[in-house]
Amino acid sequence: MDASLTGPGEGRRAGSRVPMIEIRDLRKVYGQHEALRGISFTVYRGEILGFLGPNGAGKSTTMKIMTGLTPPTAGSARLAGYDVLDEPLEVRRRIGYLPEVPPLYPEMVVTDYLSFAAEIRGVPRSRRRAAIDAAVERCGLGEVRKRLVGNLSKGYRQRVGLAQAVIHDPEILILDEPTVGLDPTQVIEIRSIVREIGRERTVILSSHILPEVQATCHRVVIINRGAVVAEGDIETLLSRGGRSVVARLRRPPADPGELAGLPGVEQAVPLEADRWRLVVEPDPDTRERLVRELATGPWGLLEVMPEMTTLEEVFREVVLKEEAPR
Repeated sequence: MDASLTGPGEGRRAGSRVPMIEIRDLRKVYGQHEALRGISFTVYRGEILGFLGPNGAGKSTTMKIMTGLTPPTAGSARLAGYDVLDEPLEVRRRIGYLPEVPPLYPEMVVTDYLSFAAEIRGVPRSRRRAAIDAAVERCGLGEVRKRLVGNLSKGYRQRVGLAQAVIHDPEILILDEPTVGLDPTQVIEIRSIVREIGRERTVILSSHILPEVQATCHRVVIINRGAVVAEGDIETLLSRGGRSVVARLRRPPADPGELAGLPGVEQAVPLEADRWRLVVEPDPDTRERLVRELATGPWGLLEVMPEMTTLEEVFREVVLKEEAPR
C-alpha cells in the first residue's frame, strides 16, 4: 500500500467507531489465478465507503464474498459482527445488496415486486405494507409505484433496485455500480438517495465514476491486482495525503534550496508567479512549523493551503505506480 496516500481511516461520520464490515487477510484463488491477495479493511457504522479499482482488481469478488455468494479461499469477512462462513443467514438478514444489474422482474408492478422482495427477505406480513411504503418514499418511487417495472426508465429501475435492497431495513448496504449508464440528472438523483440512506446505515459503494465517489463517500479503499494499494478519508487523499502544500510568497526566492532547506520540507517546486509547492514530512506538526518559518522568513508569506487534487488523479497515480515495472 502507498503509505503517502494512506489517510487516518476515520470517516467523518464514524464518531462511535463501531466496525460494521471487517475484512481480514482475504484471499480468493480461482485455479491458478489469485483474485484476492490478502486484502484487509474496515468500514464503520455511519460511513459511506468508496470501494475502487480497475477492471479485474477484485472488487466484485470481494463483494460476492461479503454477500455470501462465493466463499473465500482464506481470511475472514465479518458483517455486523457475523462471519460470512459461520453465520451466513445472519449476515444476509443484515445486508442489502444492489448488484450492477438489478434483480428485477419487468412483468411485475413496482409495489408487487417490492412485496415479493419483502417476503423473501423475511419481513413479517404485518409489517410488509409499511416497509413497502417506506422504501417507495425513501427511493422516490411514488409516481411509478403502480407501473410495470419493465416500462420504467433506467433511472427509475435503479431506484427500484435500491428499494429492494433496503426493503428489510438492513444495517449494511452494498452497492455495485449503482449509477452506471444513467444520465447526469439521474446520477444526481441516485446520489442524493444514497446519501440519505447513508445517514442511517453503513454503505459500501463500488463505482467507476470517480467524481461520483468523491461527491458521495466519506472514505475510500483502492485495490489493484487483488491488493489494497491506498486507503484513507477523502479529504486526506485529495490533499495528496496531507504532504503537499501550496505557498504564495510576495518575494519568492531565486534559489529553491532556500525553501527546500526549511525543517520538514522534502521538496520545493516553483509553480507559477508567486506560488510554490512544498512537499513536507508526514508529521502532523510539520505544517505548523512550516507556516511559522515562512511567516518569519524574508519571503513575505501571503497564503499557505493544502494542495488539492481529484480522486481520479489519486486513483491513476496509485494504480500506475503499482503496475510500473520493478
